[in-house]
Amino acid sequence: MSVQLAINLARNLNIRLVIKNTGHDFSAKSTGAGSLSLWTHNLKDIRFYDSYHEGSYKGPAFKMGAGVQVFEAYKAARKNNVTIVGGEGRTVGITGGYILGGGHSPLSSIYGMGSDQVLSMEVVTADGQFLTASETSHPELFWALRGGGGSTFGVVTSMVIKAFPKIPVTTLTFVLSTGRDVLVDQFWQTLRAYFQDFIKYTDAGMYSYFSLNALSGNYVWTMQPWFGPNLTKTQFEEITAPFWIATRIIGVDLKPVYKEYDDFYEAWDESFPLESWGTNLQRPGSRLFPRENWENQTKLSETFEAIRYVVDSGGYVLGFNVAPNPKGGYPDSAVNPAWRKAVLHAVDAVTIQFWSSILTYDWSPLWRYVSPGSGAYLSESDYIEPDFQHSFWGNKYERLYKLKKQLDPWDVFYAQNAVGSEDFQMSENVFGILPSQNSRLCRRKPDPLRSSAVPDFRRTYIDPIVFIWTMTECEKLLQFDDG
Repeated sequence: MSVQLAINLARNLNIRLVIKNTGHDFSAKSTGAGSLSLWTHNLKDIRFYDSYHEGSYKGPAFKMGAGVQVFEAYKAARKNNVTIVGGEGRTVGITGGYILGGGHSPLSSIYGMGSDQVLSMEVVTADGQFLTASETSHPELFWALRGGGGSTFGVVTSMVIKAFPKIPVTTLTFVLSTGRDVLVDQFWQTLRAYFQDFIKYTDAGMYSYFSLNALSGNYVWTMQPWFGPNLTKTQFEEITAPFWIATRIIGVDLKPVYKEYDDFYEAWDESFPLESWGTNLQRPGSRLFPRENWENQTKLSETFEAIRYVVDSGGYVLGFNVAPNPKGGYPDSAVNPAWRKAVLHAVDAVTIQFWSSILTYDWSPLWRYVSPGSGAYLSESDYIEPDFQHSFWGNKYERLYKLKKQLDPWDVFYAQNAVGSEDFQMSENVFGILPSQNSRLCRRKPDPLRSSAVPDFRRTYIDPIVFIWTMTECEKLLQFDDG
Protein backbone atom coordinates (compact mmCIF):
# COMPACT_ATOMS: atom_id res chain seq x y z
CA MET A 1 0.00 0.00 0.00
CA SER A 2 1.31 3.47 -0.91
CA VAL A 3 0.41 4.84 2.54
CA GLN A 4 2.60 2.23 4.20
CA LEU A 5 5.47 2.96 1.83
CA ALA A 6 5.24 6.70 2.51
CA ILE A 7 5.22 6.23 6.28
CA ASN A 8 8.16 3.82 6.18
CA LEU A 9 10.11 6.23 3.99
CA ALA A 10 9.41 9.20 6.27
CA ARG A 11 10.32 7.23 9.39
CA ASN A 12 13.55 5.73 8.06
CA LEU A 13 14.83 8.95 6.46
CA ASN A 14 13.58 11.34 9.16
CA ILE A 15 11.56 13.33 6.62
CA ARG A 16 8.70 15.48 7.83
CA LEU A 17 5.38 13.84 6.95
CA VAL A 18 2.19 15.85 6.36
CA ILE A 19 -1.27 14.32 5.99
CA LYS A 20 -3.89 16.25 4.05
CA ASN A 21 -7.50 15.40 3.33
CA THR A 22 -9.64 18.37 2.21
CA GLY A 23 -7.59 21.23 3.63
CA HIS A 24 -10.35 22.49 5.93
CA ASP A 25 -7.88 23.35 8.61
CA PHE A 26 -7.62 26.36 10.92
CA SER A 27 -4.29 25.21 12.38
CA ALA A 28 -2.12 24.49 9.32
CA LYS A 29 -1.94 20.79 10.14
CA SER A 30 -2.06 19.90 6.45
CA THR A 31 0.92 22.00 5.35
CA GLY A 32 4.68 21.89 5.86
CA ALA A 33 7.59 23.10 3.76
CA GLY A 34 9.86 20.39 2.42
CA SER A 35 7.62 17.61 3.68
CA LEU A 36 6.43 14.35 2.20
CA SER A 37 2.68 14.88 1.75
CA LEU A 38 0.09 12.12 1.98
CA TRP A 39 -3.20 13.15 0.35
CA THR A 40 -6.22 11.03 1.35
CA HIS A 41 -8.78 13.10 -0.55
CA ASN A 42 -9.35 10.51 -3.29
CA LEU A 43 -10.24 7.62 -0.95
CA LYS A 44 -13.93 7.94 -1.84
CA ASP A 45 -15.38 4.43 -1.46
CA ILE A 46 -18.78 4.25 0.27
CA ARG A 47 -20.48 0.99 1.24
CA PHE A 48 -23.83 0.66 3.05
CA TYR A 49 -24.72 -2.20 5.40
CA ASP A 50 -28.37 -2.83 6.30
CA SER A 51 -27.25 -4.67 9.39
CA TYR A 52 -23.73 -4.33 10.76
CA HIS A 53 -22.60 -6.02 13.97
CA GLU A 54 -19.71 -4.60 15.99
CA GLY A 55 -19.49 -5.02 19.75
CA SER A 56 -22.88 -4.24 21.26
CA TYR A 57 -24.09 -2.44 18.13
CA LYS A 58 -26.26 -4.10 15.55
CA GLY A 59 -27.89 -1.91 12.94
CA PRO A 60 -27.34 0.07 9.73
CA ALA A 61 -23.87 1.46 9.05
CA PHE A 62 -21.60 2.87 6.38
CA LYS A 63 -18.00 2.11 5.57
CA MET A 64 -16.47 5.25 4.10
CA GLY A 65 -13.03 6.04 2.76
CA ALA A 66 -11.01 8.81 4.39
CA GLY A 67 -11.65 11.20 1.48
CA VAL A 68 -15.46 11.14 1.65
CA GLN A 69 -16.85 14.64 2.20
CA VAL A 70 -19.97 15.63 4.08
CA PHE A 71 -22.08 16.29 1.01
CA GLU A 72 -21.16 12.87 -0.42
CA ALA A 73 -21.90 11.10 2.85
CA TYR A 74 -25.27 12.81 3.28
CA LYS A 75 -26.29 11.95 -0.29
CA ALA A 76 -25.44 8.31 0.35
CA ALA A 77 -27.47 8.34 3.56
CA ARG A 78 -30.51 9.81 1.78
CA LYS A 79 -30.20 7.23 -1.01
CA ASN A 80 -30.37 4.46 1.59
CA ASN A 81 -33.20 6.09 3.56
CA VAL A 82 -31.15 6.72 6.73
CA THR A 83 -29.50 9.62 8.58
CA ILE A 84 -25.88 9.99 9.68
CA VAL A 85 -24.12 12.40 12.01
CA GLY A 86 -21.79 14.79 10.18
CA GLY A 87 -20.78 18.43 10.01
CA GLU A 88 -22.72 21.41 8.74
CA GLY A 89 -19.95 22.33 6.26
CA ARG A 90 -20.47 20.70 2.86
CA THR A 91 -16.91 19.98 1.82
CA VAL A 92 -15.43 18.90 5.15
CA GLY A 93 -13.89 15.42 5.15
CA ILE A 94 -16.29 13.54 7.39
CA THR A 95 -14.05 10.52 8.00
CA GLY A 96 -10.88 12.61 8.06
CA GLY A 97 -9.96 15.37 10.48
CA TYR A 98 -13.62 16.04 11.29
CA ILE A 99 -14.21 12.80 13.21
CA LEU A 100 -10.59 12.50 14.38
CA GLY A 101 -11.01 15.86 16.11
CA GLY A 102 -14.40 14.96 17.57
CA GLY A 103 -16.75 16.63 15.12
CA HIS A 104 -19.86 18.61 16.18
CA SER A 105 -23.02 18.32 14.11
CA PRO A 106 -26.53 19.74 13.65
CA LEU A 107 -27.58 16.41 15.20
CA SER A 108 -25.15 16.48 18.14
CA SER A 109 -27.74 17.50 20.74
CA ILE A 110 -29.54 14.21 19.94
CA TYR A 111 -26.77 11.77 18.99
CA GLY A 112 -23.53 13.30 20.31
CA MET A 113 -20.25 13.97 18.51
CA GLY A 114 -19.36 12.61 15.10
CA SER A 115 -16.65 10.48 16.71
CA ASP A 116 -19.26 8.86 18.97
CA GLN A 117 -20.71 7.13 15.91
CA VAL A 118 -17.56 5.27 14.84
CA LEU A 119 -17.60 1.47 15.06
CA SER A 120 -14.16 0.74 13.61
CA MET A 121 -11.31 2.34 11.69
CA GLU A 122 -8.68 1.08 9.28
CA VAL A 123 -5.39 2.82 10.01
CA VAL A 124 -1.70 2.67 9.12
CA THR A 125 0.44 3.26 12.19
CA ALA A 126 3.91 4.78 12.54
CA ASP A 127 5.63 1.38 12.23
CA GLY A 128 3.91 0.81 8.87
CA GLN A 129 1.33 -1.71 10.08
CA PHE A 130 -2.19 -1.73 8.58
CA LEU A 131 -4.61 -2.30 11.46
CA THR A 132 -8.30 -2.33 12.24
CA ALA A 133 -9.03 -0.43 15.43
CA SER A 134 -12.27 -0.94 17.34
CA GLU A 135 -13.54 -1.57 20.87
CA THR A 136 -12.22 -5.13 20.63
CA SER A 137 -9.19 -4.69 18.35
CA HIS A 138 -6.44 -2.26 19.42
CA PRO A 139 -8.88 -0.51 21.80
CA GLU A 140 -6.34 2.05 23.09
CA LEU A 141 -5.63 3.25 19.55
CA PHE A 142 -9.37 3.32 18.86
CA TRP A 143 -9.90 5.40 22.00
CA ALA A 144 -7.26 7.92 20.89
CA LEU A 145 -8.39 8.22 17.27
CA ARG A 146 -11.88 9.31 18.32
CA GLY A 147 -11.18 12.89 19.32
CA GLY A 148 -7.41 12.76 19.81
CA GLY A 149 -6.83 14.72 16.61
CA GLY A 150 -5.61 14.01 13.09
CA SER A 151 -2.00 13.59 11.94
CA THR A 152 -1.05 12.17 15.32
CA PHE A 153 -1.52 8.43 15.83
CA GLY A 154 -1.67 7.12 12.28
CA VAL A 155 -3.17 7.58 8.83
CA VAL A 156 -6.83 6.55 8.82
CA THR A 157 -7.90 5.16 5.45
CA SER A 158 -11.53 4.28 6.23
CA MET A 159 -14.14 4.17 8.99
CA VAL A 160 -17.37 2.33 9.75
CA ILE A 161 -19.98 4.66 11.26
CA LYS A 162 -23.50 4.20 12.59
CA ALA A 163 -26.60 5.21 10.66
CA PHE A 164 -29.98 6.20 12.09
CA PRO A 165 -33.58 6.32 10.82
CA LYS A 166 -34.83 9.23 8.76
CA ILE A 167 -36.01 12.15 10.86
CA PRO A 168 -38.10 15.27 10.12
CA VAL A 169 -36.64 18.72 10.80
CA THR A 170 -38.03 22.22 11.30
CA THR A 171 -35.76 25.19 10.67
CA LEU A 172 -35.98 28.88 11.43
CA THR A 173 -34.00 31.77 9.93
CA PHE A 174 -33.91 35.53 10.51
CA VAL A 175 -31.58 38.53 10.34
CA LEU A 176 -31.48 41.39 12.85
CA SER A 177 -29.56 44.57 12.04
CA THR A 178 -29.30 47.88 13.81
CA GLY A 179 -30.40 50.98 11.92
CA ARG A 180 -33.41 53.25 11.72
CA ASP A 181 -35.83 50.68 13.18
CA VAL A 182 -33.54 48.86 15.63
CA LEU A 183 -31.38 50.62 18.21
CA VAL A 184 -28.13 49.15 19.53
CA ASP A 185 -29.69 48.56 22.97
CA GLN A 186 -32.60 46.71 21.38
CA PHE A 187 -30.19 44.58 19.39
CA TRP A 188 -28.32 43.39 22.48
CA GLN A 189 -31.48 42.97 24.55
CA THR A 190 -32.90 40.69 21.87
CA LEU A 191 -29.73 38.63 21.72
CA ARG A 192 -29.69 38.37 25.53
CA ALA A 193 -33.26 37.07 25.46
CA TYR A 194 -32.16 34.40 22.99
CA PHE A 195 -29.20 33.38 25.18
CA GLN A 196 -31.48 32.91 28.19
CA ASP A 197 -32.80 29.45 27.27
CA PHE A 198 -29.83 27.70 25.64
CA ILE A 199 -30.20 24.72 27.99
CA LYS A 200 -33.88 24.27 27.15
CA TYR A 201 -33.13 24.40 23.42
CA THR A 202 -30.41 21.75 23.49
CA ASP A 203 -32.40 19.56 25.88
CA ALA A 204 -35.02 19.51 23.10
CA GLY A 205 -32.36 18.36 20.60
CA MET A 206 -31.97 21.75 18.93
CA TYR A 207 -28.88 23.21 17.30
CA SER A 208 -28.34 26.76 16.11
CA TYR A 209 -25.72 28.32 13.90
CA PHE A 210 -25.50 32.10 14.13
CA SER A 211 -23.09 34.95 13.46
CA LEU A 212 -22.53 38.34 15.08
CA ASN A 213 -20.52 41.29 13.81
CA ALA A 214 -20.46 45.04 13.36
CA LEU A 215 -18.05 45.10 10.43
CA SER A 216 -20.37 47.16 8.21
CA GLY A 217 -20.97 49.84 10.84
CA ASN A 218 -24.27 48.27 11.93
CA TYR A 219 -24.58 45.37 14.32
CA VAL A 220 -25.81 42.27 12.47
CA TRP A 221 -27.10 39.01 13.92
CA THR A 222 -27.75 36.28 11.34
CA MET A 223 -29.53 33.09 12.37
CA GLN A 224 -28.64 30.60 9.65
CA PRO A 225 -30.34 28.38 10.81
CA TRP A 226 -32.02 27.50 14.08
CA PHE A 227 -32.27 23.76 13.54
CA GLY A 228 -34.93 21.54 15.16
CA PRO A 229 -34.43 17.81 14.45
CA ASN A 230 -37.49 15.66 15.18
CA LEU A 231 -39.59 18.77 15.82
CA THR A 232 -42.69 20.06 14.07
CA LYS A 233 -43.22 23.79 13.61
CA THR A 234 -45.79 23.74 16.42
CA GLN A 235 -43.33 22.07 18.80
CA PHE A 236 -40.60 24.49 17.76
CA GLU A 237 -42.85 27.48 18.50
CA GLU A 238 -43.85 26.06 21.89
CA ILE A 239 -40.25 25.55 22.99
CA THR A 240 -39.17 29.03 21.89
CA ALA A 241 -42.34 30.90 22.99
CA PRO A 242 -40.64 32.88 25.84
CA PHE A 243 -38.12 34.28 23.36
CA TRP A 244 -40.84 35.59 21.04
CA ILE A 245 -42.68 37.16 23.95
CA ALA A 246 -39.45 38.93 24.91
CA THR A 247 -38.92 40.27 21.38
CA ARG A 248 -42.38 41.83 21.39
CA ILE A 249 -41.68 43.50 24.74
CA ILE A 250 -38.33 44.80 23.42
CA GLY A 251 -40.09 46.10 20.32
CA VAL A 252 -38.23 44.10 17.66
CA ASP A 253 -39.83 42.17 14.80
CA LEU A 254 -37.46 39.45 13.63
CA LYS A 255 -39.74 38.27 10.82
CA PRO A 256 -38.91 34.59 11.36
CA VAL A 257 -39.07 32.19 8.41
CA TYR A 258 -40.02 28.63 9.33
CA LYS A 259 -39.63 25.60 7.09
CA GLU A 260 -40.64 22.00 7.74
CA TYR A 261 -38.85 19.07 6.09
CA ASP A 262 -39.53 15.36 5.89
CA ASP A 263 -35.90 14.40 6.28
CA PHE A 264 -32.56 15.71 7.49
CA TYR A 265 -30.89 15.89 4.08
CA GLU A 266 -33.29 18.43 2.60
CA ALA A 267 -33.17 20.57 5.74
CA TRP A 268 -29.37 20.54 5.79
CA ASP A 269 -29.08 21.12 2.02
CA GLU A 270 -31.24 24.27 2.09
CA SER A 271 -30.03 25.64 5.42
CA PHE A 272 -26.25 25.55 5.20
CA PRO A 273 -24.77 27.35 2.17
CA LEU A 274 -21.37 26.48 0.74
CA GLU A 275 -18.93 28.33 2.95
CA SER A 276 -16.19 30.46 1.47
CA TRP A 277 -12.54 29.60 2.09
CA GLY A 278 -9.49 31.83 2.07
CA THR A 279 -11.42 34.93 3.19
CA ASN A 280 -9.99 37.88 5.06
CA LEU A 281 -10.88 36.26 8.42
CA GLN A 282 -7.23 35.91 9.22
CA ARG A 283 -7.34 34.17 12.59
CA PRO A 284 -9.97 32.29 14.59
CA GLY A 285 -10.11 31.18 18.18
CA SER A 286 -12.79 29.32 20.11
CA ARG A 287 -14.23 28.43 23.49
CA LEU A 288 -16.65 25.86 24.86
CA PHE A 289 -18.97 27.60 27.32
CA PRO A 290 -20.42 25.20 29.91
CA ARG A 291 -24.01 24.52 30.89
CA GLU A 292 -23.29 25.73 34.43
CA ASN A 293 -22.88 29.28 33.09
CA TRP A 294 -26.58 29.16 32.15
CA GLU A 295 -27.62 27.79 35.54
CA ASN A 296 -26.49 30.98 37.25
CA GLN A 297 -27.78 34.34 36.00
CA THR A 298 -24.64 36.20 37.11
CA LYS A 299 -22.41 33.79 35.18
CA LEU A 300 -24.72 34.00 32.20
CA SER A 301 -24.49 37.78 32.16
CA GLU A 302 -20.69 37.59 32.38
CA THR A 303 -20.64 35.10 29.48
CA PHE A 304 -22.91 37.29 27.38
CA GLU A 305 -20.81 40.39 28.04
CA ALA A 306 -17.63 38.49 27.09
CA ILE A 307 -19.21 37.59 23.74
CA ARG A 308 -20.39 41.16 23.25
CA TYR A 309 -16.94 42.54 24.06
CA VAL A 310 -15.45 40.78 21.04
CA VAL A 311 -18.13 42.13 18.69
CA ASP A 312 -17.88 45.65 20.14
CA SER A 313 -14.10 45.45 19.64
CA GLY A 314 -14.41 44.73 15.93
CA GLY A 315 -14.42 40.93 15.97
CA TYR A 316 -16.58 38.39 14.18
CA VAL A 317 -18.32 35.71 16.25
CA LEU A 318 -19.79 32.41 15.09
CA GLY A 319 -21.99 30.68 17.65
CA PHE A 320 -23.22 27.10 17.90
CA ASN A 321 -25.87 26.37 20.54
CA VAL A 322 -25.18 22.65 20.83
CA ALA A 323 -24.83 20.09 23.62
CA PRO A 324 -23.17 16.79 22.56
CA ASN A 325 -24.27 15.03 25.74
CA PRO A 326 -27.04 12.75 24.43
CA LYS A 327 -29.60 11.21 26.77
CA GLY A 328 -28.56 7.73 25.70
CA GLY A 329 -24.96 8.33 26.77
CA TYR A 330 -21.74 8.26 24.74
CA PRO A 331 -18.68 6.01 24.44
CA ASP A 332 -15.44 6.57 26.28
CA SER A 333 -13.03 8.27 23.89
CA ALA A 334 -10.42 11.02 23.66
CA VAL A 335 -13.04 13.71 22.98
CA ASN A 336 -12.48 16.84 25.07
CA PRO A 337 -14.59 16.36 28.24
CA ALA A 338 -15.51 20.06 28.02
CA TRP A 339 -17.75 19.17 25.06
CA ARG A 340 -19.99 17.09 27.32
CA LYS A 341 -20.68 20.06 29.57
CA ALA A 342 -21.05 22.71 26.85
CA VAL A 343 -24.16 24.41 25.50
CA LEU A 344 -22.28 27.00 23.42
CA HIS A 345 -19.32 26.56 21.10
CA ALA A 346 -18.23 30.04 20.05
CA VAL A 347 -15.61 31.03 17.49
CA ASP A 348 -14.08 34.50 17.42
CA ALA A 349 -12.10 35.82 14.47
CA VAL A 350 -10.14 38.90 13.44
CA THR A 351 -10.14 40.45 10.00
CA ILE A 352 -7.03 42.67 10.17
CA GLN A 353 -3.51 41.30 10.48
CA PHE A 354 -2.56 44.09 12.85
CA TRP A 355 -5.14 42.80 15.36
CA SER A 356 -3.87 39.23 15.30
CA SER A 357 -2.45 39.28 18.83
CA ILE A 358 -5.66 40.79 20.25
CA LEU A 359 -7.47 37.51 19.69
CA THR A 360 -4.94 35.54 21.75
CA TYR A 361 -4.04 38.09 24.39
CA ASP A 362 -7.25 40.10 24.89
CA TRP A 363 -10.41 38.34 23.72
CA SER A 364 -9.46 34.74 24.53
CA PRO A 365 -8.35 35.45 28.12
CA LEU A 366 -11.73 37.07 28.77
CA TRP A 367 -13.57 34.04 27.36
CA ARG A 368 -11.40 31.73 29.48
CA TYR A 369 -12.03 33.88 32.56
CA VAL A 370 -15.80 33.42 32.35
CA SER A 371 -15.48 29.67 31.65
CA PRO A 372 -12.76 28.40 34.01
CA GLY A 373 -11.95 24.73 33.68
CA SER A 374 -13.61 24.40 30.28
CA GLY A 375 -11.76 24.20 26.98
CA ALA A 376 -11.80 24.81 23.24
CA TYR A 377 -12.53 22.79 20.11
CA LEU A 378 -9.20 21.72 18.61
CA SER A 379 -10.51 21.77 15.00
CA GLU A 380 -11.72 25.39 15.24
CA SER A 381 -9.26 27.05 17.54
CA ASP A 382 -6.54 29.60 18.04
CA TYR A 383 -3.40 28.68 16.09
CA ILE A 384 -1.37 29.45 19.23
CA GLU A 385 -3.91 28.37 21.87
CA PRO A 386 -2.24 28.73 25.30
CA ASP A 387 -1.91 25.40 27.12
CA PHE A 388 -3.50 23.68 24.13
CA GLN A 389 -2.92 20.30 25.77
CA HIS A 390 -5.55 20.82 28.45
CA SER A 391 -7.63 23.29 26.47
CA PHE A 392 -8.27 20.65 23.78
CA TRP A 393 -8.24 17.46 25.86
CA GLY A 394 -8.60 18.36 29.54
CA ASN A 395 -7.61 15.58 31.93
CA LYS A 396 -7.21 13.14 29.02
CA TYR A 397 -4.01 14.69 27.75
CA GLU A 398 -1.54 12.76 29.89
CA ARG A 399 -3.03 9.46 28.69
CA LEU A 400 -2.89 10.66 25.08
CA TYR A 401 0.73 11.79 25.37
CA LYS A 402 1.81 8.49 26.89
CA LEU A 403 0.00 6.59 24.16
CA LYS A 404 1.54 8.80 21.48
CA LYS A 405 5.03 7.89 22.68
CA GLN A 406 4.15 4.19 22.74
CA LEU A 407 2.61 4.11 19.27
CA ASP A 408 4.95 6.59 17.58
CA PRO A 409 8.32 6.62 19.42
CA TRP A 410 9.95 7.92 16.21
CA ASP A 411 7.68 11.01 16.04
CA VAL A 412 6.68 10.22 12.47
CA PHE A 413 3.43 12.15 12.92
CA TYR A 414 3.61 15.84 13.80
CA ALA A 415 1.07 18.63 13.42
CA GLN A 416 0.58 22.07 14.94
CA ASN A 417 -1.08 21.74 18.37
CA ALA A 418 -1.34 17.96 18.04
CA VAL A 419 -0.60 15.58 20.90
CA GLY A 420 3.17 15.59 21.43
CA SER A 421 3.77 18.68 19.29
CA GLU A 422 5.26 20.47 22.30
CA ASP A 423 8.37 18.38 21.65
CA PHE A 424 8.95 20.37 18.45
CA GLN A 425 9.23 23.99 17.38
CA MET A 426 9.12 25.79 14.05
CA SER A 427 12.27 27.78 13.38
CA GLU A 428 10.53 30.99 12.29
CA ASN A 429 7.39 33.02 13.06
CA VAL A 430 5.12 35.22 10.97
CA PHE A 431 3.65 38.45 12.35
CA GLY A 432 6.03 37.93 15.26
CA ILE A 433 3.94 35.32 17.10
CA LEU A 434 2.67 32.66 14.66
CA PRO A 435 4.86 29.60 13.93
CA SER A 436 5.57 29.44 10.21
CA GLN A 437 4.96 26.06 8.59
CA ASN A 438 7.25 27.26 5.79
CA SER A 439 10.23 27.13 8.13
CA ARG A 440 12.23 24.22 9.54
CA LEU A 441 10.64 21.81 11.98
CA CYS A 442 12.99 21.54 14.94
CA ARG A 443 13.11 18.97 17.71
CA ARG A 444 13.26 20.62 21.12
CA LYS A 445 15.99 19.70 23.55
CA PRO A 446 14.95 16.54 25.42
CA ASP A 447 13.11 16.96 28.69
CA PRO A 448 14.50 14.29 31.04
CA LEU A 449 11.12 14.11 32.76
CA ARG A 450 9.36 13.17 29.50
CA SER A 451 12.02 11.26 27.60
CA SER A 452 11.31 8.00 25.76
CA ALA A 453 13.52 5.46 24.07
CA VAL A 454 13.79 5.79 20.29
CA PRO A 455 14.69 2.68 18.25
CA ASP A 456 18.18 2.81 16.73
CA PHE A 457 17.05 2.70 13.10
CA ARG A 458 15.66 6.24 13.36
CA ARG A 459 18.24 8.58 11.81
CA THR A 460 19.18 11.36 14.21
CA TYR A 461 21.90 13.11 12.24
CA ILE A 462 21.52 15.86 9.64
CA ASP A 463 22.04 15.36 5.92
CA PRO A 464 20.63 17.07 2.79
CA ILE A 465 17.43 14.99 2.62
CA VAL A 466 16.42 15.33 6.27
CA PHE A 467 13.74 17.87 7.14
CA ILE A 468 13.34 17.34 10.89
CA TRP A 469 16.20 19.18 12.50
CA THR A 470 17.56 19.03 16.02
CA MET A 471 17.19 22.16 18.11
CA THR A 472 20.96 22.47 18.31
CA GLU A 473 21.20 22.56 14.52
CA CYS A 474 18.40 25.12 14.29
CA GLU A 475 20.08 27.32 16.86
CA LYS A 476 23.31 27.25 14.86
CA LEU A 477 21.57 28.13 11.62
CA LEU A 478 19.01 30.62 12.77
CA GLN A 479 20.28 31.94 16.10
CA PHE A 480 16.96 32.00 17.90
CA ASP A 481 16.28 31.27 21.53
CA ASP A 482 14.79 27.87 22.42
CA GLY A 483 12.73 29.46 25.17
